[in-house]
Amino acid sequence: MPVPAADMIASEDSPDAAIARLRGRPGVNERMTRVLLIDDDVELAEMLKEYLSREGFDAELAHDGATGVERATTGRHDIVVLDVMMPGITGVEALRRIRRASRVPVLMLTAKGDDVDRVVGLELGADDYVPKPCTPRELVARLRAILRRVQGAAAPGAADAIEVGPLVLSPPTRRATWRGVALELTSAEFNLLEVLARRAGQVVGKAELAERGLGRPLARFDRSVDVHVSSIRHKLGARADGSSWIQTVRGRGYQLVRD
Repeated sequence: MPVPAADMIASEDSPDAAIARLRGRPGVNERMTRVLLIDDDVELAEMLKEYLSREGFDAELAHDGATGVERATTGRHDIVVLDVMMPGITGVEALRRIRRASRVPVLMLTAKGDDVDRVVGLELGADDYVPKPCTPRELVARLRAILRRVQGAAAPGAADAIEVGPLVLSPPTRRATWRGVALELTSAEFNLLEVLARRAGQVVGKAELAERGLGRPLARFDRSVDVHVSSIRHKLGARADGSSWIQTVRGRGYQLVRD
């Protein structure tokens, strides 16, 4: 039995709060951020689309996995919101297909407490997830956190290339090479690797990685950072002695080896 859309979105602090908040809207000459929302719950999707429009987003809807994959791989969208629980092509399978053709940032909507879907989604290249029920405000905050990192929020030295051993990162173009070969990274993986590279040889705590790499606080039992780091390790391969380029410092965090 389908869950009513109203039950899938936690209540806001005020019915008029969304209308009153105009911060974050684009200026008259700025292009609106284009969001593709893939969810088979038509009522919920329409509610979210209306809210996103009020917050300055240009939202497009797709109500099944096949249509969502087709539209997500056109290059017309800045970010995708993808529900995991869909009939036919599930959100996990849709994500797998999207990642074969596109690096567009993807935010997953998952059932509350469903850790398996979250971990699988992150392993397949999702940038982050939001558990249902959630407030539209939280969804917008997560979207903006991902977009800030993807678009390269201004930071000291952000325009400079970062070189650590065989790794070269270019924050302005968000491109990475490893031993001279292009390194395919999701936006979240690039963010985390950039944080580690800027502090190469030093231990970076998981809380700091979540804040600076994912744009949000580290929640209790949240494995997002661990899953992303595991994926980066796999892509970098092992060092000559068989050890990892990103080492775990138990109880403290992760460290990118310099040599």
